[in-house]
Amino acid sequence: MEMFVQQEKIGAGVFEYTPERSTERDMPVRALCWSVLGDTTAVFLALTVSFWLRFDTAFTRMSSFPTHYILRNYSSHILFGTLSLLFALANFEVYKRHNLLRPRRIALGVVKACCTWLLIFLGLDLIVNFEPSISRLYVVLSASTSLIALLSWRWAFHRWLRNEKVAKHLRQRILLVGWNEEAARLAKTIADDQRQPYEIVGCALSHVRVQPEPPEEIGRLGYYPDTERILHQHAIDVVILSDLDAERERIVELANLCEKEMVQFKVIPSYFQILVSGLHLETVNGVPMLGVSQLPLDHLFNVVVKRLVDIVGALVGLILSAPIMVVLGWLVRRESPGPVFFSQARMGQNGRRFAMHKIRSMMLGAEKSDHLKQSTPRQDERLLKIGAFMRRWNLDETPQFWNVLKGDMSLVGPRPERVFHSEKLSDEIPHYNARHNVKPGITGWAQIKGFRGDTDLRERVKCDLYYLENWNLLLDLHVMFMTFVKRDNAY
Repeated sequence: MEMFVQQEKIGAGVFEYTPERSTERDMPVRALCWSVLGDTTAVFLALTVSFWLRFDTAFTRMSSFPTHYILRNYSSHILFGTLSLLFALANFEVYKRHNLLRPRRIALGVVKACCTWLLIFLGLDLIVNFEPSISRLYVVLSASTSLIALLSWRWAFHRWLRNEKVAKHLRQRILLVGWNEEAARLAKTIADDQRQPYEIVGCALSHVRVQPEPPEEIGRLGYYPDTERILHQHAIDVVILSDLDAERERIVELANLCEKEMVQFKVIPSYFQILVSGLHLETVNGVPMLGVSQLPLDHLFNVVVKRLVDIVGALVGLILSAPIMVVLGWLVRRESPGPVFFSQARMGQNGRRFAMHKIRSMMLGAEKSDHLKQSTPRQDERLLKIGAFMRRWNLDETPQFWNVLKGDMSLVGPRPERVFHSEKLSDEIPHYNARHNVKPGITGWAQIKGFRGDTDLRERVKCDLYYLENWNLLLDLHVMFMTFVKRDNAY
């Protein structure tokens, strides 16, 4: 349904939105206001409930002060605690428009905010002499109840936001200027993920150069000179330039037009085909420079958290898998006398080689023909009977918990390749070596997406790069859980 009316055309064209469209554009702001109001209510109630649990139950009988006296003195603490937790939520980008349709990011921000708030409040109590002093048990209860309240209310809120009638008003409308491989990849990414806060309206092409035509689902709305008309007629929020071969004057003109119309102007950096989320703009004496900056696992805090999870997970994994390894080892020896464990040189973080351990699943000497194929095919004649079973359920990988404990590997990360395959694939697949920026994993994002065994290596590398760019603790936990559920191409 067309939601625009042309009031009057003057010069290059002046259009006016209908009241309905204006209301739609206000929806993200209203949704953010509702989220702040809901969080405020949830936190205030959580802190009040924590007060009741701490002082108005069995603990009250242990206090020398009546409940109403404590409440009168704690009311300021409840208000201060509510405001400070809201500030922490804002600090972790819970109130960013682009996160409205991304519940996982919101949940991670809520967890980080509550944990940070807890540590800061306990630290303040040690540094500042509050009167009355703050009960540490009350602070712990407050952080816990706030986390539960926020996640519960946010779950209900996001179920409402996911309704298509609401979600369509929260997405920013994109005009692609120019069409190429990068624009096609961006369009596919947005189309495949309904949580993306974007909607591609169409594409504007160049008159000057012959460009590939966009697919039918990406409408061709016109050419460069029609951009101003397109901005108004289709209520564009974001213009994304993918045609960097256009004339410099044309690009500057487009950027100035977007500034005048208060439309966001973005550029797909075609010359940076790798780690795009790590691109960062900085200036040196006013001269802008674009380059790859730090990724999530370049930050010391994230590395420490991941390593702690790896150590705990590896210890638990070794303890639980020890009886399984004993039984499988006995079956391997029974079918094929010889060593139970098999070690192989693999490429690790920063190109460092290490010995990766497995339970032997093939005949002795099978590794001599490994160079012929990148992965073991189905029904490989070298496989033991018990080996096929182990590979199907990844039981041959259990000794790699020792690799994780030693620090050669992580629980989650790109799967390590044999050295000669890594050297060969780095010449064939662009950006292949970027996956070596992190420790290889027992499982990974590519594996739960079905890219195991003899599958498309380029797609597997794309999954590995996605993991590098989007790492967070919840993503690791998600991959670990889905490893036991998703068995696509596991053999």
